[in-house]
Amino acid sequence: MDLETLLFSQGFGSRRQCRGIVSEGRVRVAGVVHDDPHADLPVAPGLAFDVDEQRWTYREKAYIALNKPPGYECSRDPQHHLSVFHLLPPQLAERGVQSVGRLDQDTTGLLLLSDDGAFLHAFTSPKRKVPKVYVATVRHPLDDTQLAKLREGVLLHGESKPSAALAAEPRGERLLALTVLEGKYHQVKRMVAAAGNRVEQLHRERVGGFALPDTLAEGAWRWLDEADLASLRDASL
Repeated sequence: MDLETLLFSQGFGSRRQCRGIVSEGRVRVAGVVHDDPHADLPVAPGLAFDVDEQRWTYREKAYIALNKPPGYECSRDPQHHLSVFHLLPPQLAERGVQSVGRLDQDTTGLLLLSDDGAFLHAFTSPKRKVPKVYVATVRHPLDDTQLAKLREGVLLHGESKPSAALAAEPRGERLLALTVLEGKYHQVKRMVAAAGNRVEQLHRERVGGFALPDTLAEGAWRWLDEADLASLRDASL
């Protein structure tokens, strides 16, 4: 792969822009400056290169975990708040990274992003039944009746079939851990309301078998490695 194509594949702009970056001597590979856009390099996952003294690693596809803060929309064209893409390097947006489903602007926690169409489909298709764990702070104390309704299924407005939680467990008087398989609009909030309570705060802590790392600060992101991807595909919680 030549250097122009390498930079283009990693989101450094148009081909013309990438050609200019190389021609201006702004790219180093193994400590050596390269200024020929058509210089051919053996490219494999893990290849490290520097652009403007910043280290990058070649990745054929991008798989990312973001700890979403409140006040951000999961859209490239946000209506009322900043986009979660403001939290990522511009190269990731340039290469077409998308969020895997959406979290409401006031919902925090684990958000996955990728430019892999098959990956996006696998974790958003309702047919795949990927479990997602949310932790909700609710307005009123939880009771057994509410928990039973959530597990057995509640009928949401505009729906013809009840929606049931895979698990509904209290973690405190007003703290609920809810596991759902679907990704309907405002689903957790609507389910809790239908069970007789109200969500005050909502946080997603797990998708599949992958939990939001404790070390990932709010607003921070990191690449997913092979072990992370394997745990994501593990639906046994």
